[in-house]
Amino acid sequence: MFTTRPEIAATFGAVASTHWIASQVGMSVLERGGNAFDAAAAAGFTLQIVEPHLNGPGGDCPIILHSAKLGAQQVICGQGPAPGGLTVALMRDQLGQSIMPGTGFLAAPVPGAFDAWARMLLEHGTWRLRDVLEYAIGYAARGAHMVPRVIQTLATVKPLFEAEWQTSAALWLRDGGPQPGKLWSNPVLAETYSRLLREAEAPGRTREQEIEAARDAWYGGFVAEAIDRFVRTPMMDTSGERHAGVLTGQDMANWRAGVEAPTTREFRGHTVLKCGPWSQGPAMLQTLALLDGYDLSTMDPVGEEFVHTVTEAMKLAFADREGFYGDPAFVDVPLATLLSDAYAAERRKLIGRDASMEFRPGSPDGRAAQGVDYAAAIRRAEEMTAAAGTGEPTVSRLGASGGDTCHVDIIDRWGNFVSATPSAGWLQSSPAVPGLGFCLGTRCQMFWLDADLPNGLKPGKRPRTTLSPSMVLRDGKPWMSFGTPGGEQQDQWQPIMLARMLAHGFNIQEAIDLPSFHSEHWVSSFWPRGAKPGKLVLEGRFAPAVLEALKARGHAAEMGGEWTEGRLTGARLEADGQIFAGANPRGMQGYAVGR
Repeated sequence: MFTTRPEIAATFGAVASTHWIASQVGMSVLERGGNAFDAAAAAGFTLQIVEPHLNGPGGDCPIILHSAKLGAQQVICGQGPAPGGLTVALMRDQLGQSIMPGTGFLAAPVPGAFDAWARMLLEHGTWRLRDVLEYAIGYAARGAHMVPRVIQTLATVKPLFEAEWQTSAALWLRDGGPQPGKLWSNPVLAETYSRLLREAEAPGRTREQEIEAARDAWYGGFVAEAIDRFVRTPMMDTSGERHAGVLTGQDMANWRAGVEAPTTREFRGHTVLKCGPWSQGPAMLQTLALLDGYDLSTMDPVGEEFVHTVTEAMKLAFADREGFYGDPAFVDVPLATLLSDAYAAERRKLIGRDASMEFRPGSPDGRAAQGVDYAAAIRRAEEMTAAAGTGEPTVSRLGASGGDTCHVDIIDRWGNFVSATPSAGWLQSSPAVPGLGFCLGTRCQMFWLDADLPNGLKPGKRPRTTLSPSMVLRDGKPWMSFGTPGGEQQDQWQPIMLARMLAHGFNIQEAIDLPSFHSEHWVSSFWPRGAKPGKLVLEGRFAPAVLEALKARGHAAEMGGEWTEGRLTGARLEADGQIFAGANPRGMQGYAVGR
């Protein structure tokens, strides 16, 4: 099969990420003796500089890792919870909101990315924090090449920055803002990380003590104090009103990234690992459970039957996501039943020849899905489409410019694996915090303003994130790390990629390069929480006959651009010691490197 680039083959180590600079940073760490955890942290901090429209220091980061030393896998939950003062009563009764805003201060959770990287480095890494951060500090201080999408994103939010978010304008529009093909620096963020190191380092401190001191400075020191002060100022958000935030320094001081066991499901003789139901990850496992009842190997991987079957399976899995998933510290999620063979067999009966236009959550253990108002979600999507059609300047006026995500996969020579998906804290998500050089994330937009729902808002609760790294075991041993940006699409493009590899024998790069697809049938996790029944988007390289056949089955199918679906990366370790890796060519940013 033709591919855009070869699948990388290595024995020493490999790194695949959504930006070539981050991939090279990770490989540099491996070359200098660091392990996969050191390399992933260095690459992750670098992604904040080179992809600032896709992630930032104030964002989130779930990580799945395999430690060769422990012989086990872990999830590090870098998804921060809702602040203590963020309640349904505040949003509905005091502020008159019916839905969480998609930008601004109200939707800000405790920023989780820093502590996720720090905890991984502390417990599994070997490098000091200074050595890990020096890459990001260098790019922030001296400048990094800005890809065109950064400039395009800034163009959409420039009116908002100038009129409402002056701190963001001062940071991102200074001297005319980033220019295509030129270097752009963030000296304020460089100083933030430099100060963090100065406060963490002291004579006689061990590596571990320095990392702990940095965590304390971030969540209980100058970083938390600056955030606490700034969010008291009302700022414009997607509600069309100015609101102050409720996140406090105490909220930050009370939180640290947790560690838990991955959620797992068997698929075609392999064990697939995902984060728990505080993420949408189990929806991918449910999709695979449904697909395990079909002989996918007999289906054309770019044909009508494959696309239809996978799409209908995803519709059922994502309906259950909406009906049952939430932070298990607050919600009794019937996960064992949702992932069981018996439940999958019963749900599989709903997949017919024609496309379903219904929203059909199941009844695990006899439970009914709670509070899913599909009709309201459809209306919200229609209202946004109508507003766009009349020239309503939603993006410019309210800052409704969605962000995306990053991803990094690493395997080192000792057999350590990392799959990490940093996101949020995009430059367009909320006003830049003075003196820090970054802004807060808005993951709390994913809560419903009904505390009784599985993903209903409660103080201290994790919003159900779309961030969803993946790992696969073969014969009980770690085999592949992979993932993608893409919001709702993360757990669509990933099972498509995995199914094509395991059922059709494609390698990582081949599976990534094949034209993909996505559905928008279910309720979106992002403001304004819309739904588009039956909508199915095929990448433009599908045969026109496939599009017509899917329409004949009742799908609201359309053809997208030729290279528009997916930003996947992946790395795998084979029994002979070879490491293979690949990365998405779409957007011309992602690269895999190794030797």
